Amino acid sequence: MDFDFTDMPGPDKYRLLTNFVGPRPIALVGTRSPSSQNNAAPMSFFNVFSHEPPLVVLGIQTRGNGEEKDTVANIRRTGEFVVNMVDMSIAEAMIVCGVNFSSEIDELAFAGLTPVRSVKIDADRIAESPCSFECRLERIIDYPRRVLIIGEVVHMHVHDRCLDAAGRYVNPETYQPIARLHADNYITSDRQFVLSKPEALLPYEAGQLAPVPGGAVR
Repeated sequence: MDFDFTDMPGPDKYRLLTNFVGPRPIALVGTRSPSSQNNAAPMSFFNVFSHEPPLVVLGIQTRGNGEEKDTVANIRRTGEFVVNMVDMSIAEAMIVCGVNFSSEIDELAFAGLTPVRSVKIDADRIAESPCSFECRLERIIDYPRRVLIIGEVVHMHVHDRCLDAAGRYVNPETYQPIARLHADNYITSDRQFVLSKPEALLPYEAGQLAPVPGGAVR
């Protein structure tokens, strides 16, 4: 079955893209409102984009009436935001933060989450989040019904329990972020497996493959 994206209604494109590109990690994005309240909203159009410079990207759609969401307005005004990763411990609170509240509602307080002052920016992170990224706006790219926000990570907070003994890699038994599939369906990373990249391979008898000494490709 083929789909012509140049001649298809927007909702159909959304359905196909979000059904088949997944799971998508969730960013619970924290910003500061004009009255200094904590705004928090979950975004599943999110990922890390680069490490040098350290960039994350957010894709945020406008409201149904075409108005910007509070998260976008706050980021335009302050140039700062926090990406809080989501695991099962705060999954229900994340969903609550997705409700369309008034811009003056402190969503962290409403969802029962604990704000903690950030180190380098004026937007609170979430204490219960397994890891949080303090970000400064690098640029915004505007589209008719969506904006692409690129942020530079300037500081990172990680719960000690989420790291291995050396503090270099995540501990998969304790860091199990959830991600969105489609509609109201989510998945957790509690079943992980290892796939190691093989050395360069050399064809040999019976069509099988064997490693090439020194990693050369023949």
